Amino acid sequence: MKASNLFSLQGKTVLLTGATGFLGSEMSRALAENGAKLTIFGRSEEKVNALKEELGVEGYVIDMYDTDAMKKTYAQAVEKAGTVDVLINNAHEMGPGCGFNQPGAALETAPLEHFANNLSGGMTGPVLAMQAVFPGMKAQGSGSIINTCTMYSLVAPDPALYRGTDKMNPAGYGSAKAALMQLTRYAASFWGEHGIRVNAIHPGPFANTEGTGANAVDPNAPFLKVLNDKTCLGRTGVPRELIGALLLLASDAGSYITGQGISVDGGWTVR
Repeated sequence: MKASNLFSLQGKTVLLTGATGFLGSEMSRALAENGAKLTIFGRSEEKVNALKEELGVEGYVIDMYDTDAMKKTYAQAVEKAGTVDVLINNAHEMGPGCGFNQPGAALETAPLEHFANNLSGGMTGPVLAMQAVFPGMKAQGSGSIINTCTMYSLVAPDPALYRGTDKMNPAGYGSAKAALMQLTRYAASFWGEHGIRVNAIHPGPFANTEGTGANAVDPNAPFLKVLNDKTCLGRTGVPRELIGALLLLASDAGSYITGQGISVDGGWTVR
């Protein structure tokens, strides 16, 4: 098989959560461009509909805090898709209820709801989605599951990054993502006998300098320079730089990779 064909997703059915956000929208386009039969999930009806129309894919609006609705939506999507070859859990709720950029989000003052919301928004969805696709993947004897974690599931934030800024990375976020990485290892261990590979991607500092929301960064902010200086490459990433790792793990090119986390972080975690 030619190397270029190894990374092809032609004919593969792919489910992607968190498909309309800063990183997710780039993932959606790359998956569709590489031949995937794609189904997307997002919390904004407007954004889901726009991406469905742009890419000609299936799409569902989903609430990461509504467990019953998530179960029903995932079951409906899996039934409609038939066999599912790849599941990508990219969604994580990052609203104020999770503690992002909140004055009282420091560990010593953070309310327990910040931790509960991060666990719910970052762990419940992936668990339910994995449970939904497992029977079909087991029956066909193959499948790839990819969980989006973060550099902060591997290392702790540097307090110096946030001093004197309005930015705050809450303790509950990295804790939930570290739990997701352990879930990745667990599933890889128990589901490998069914031919199901389970891996993770750890994005580093991908600065959203053009958008709004919890992860938005002013392109002229001193905070951005500090982010750049913390990486080996001296800059933050752009969403398309996640695509190589994503395609590797989703395609036949990664057929012997399971239980692993690939860091795409410009070298953030090496020092």
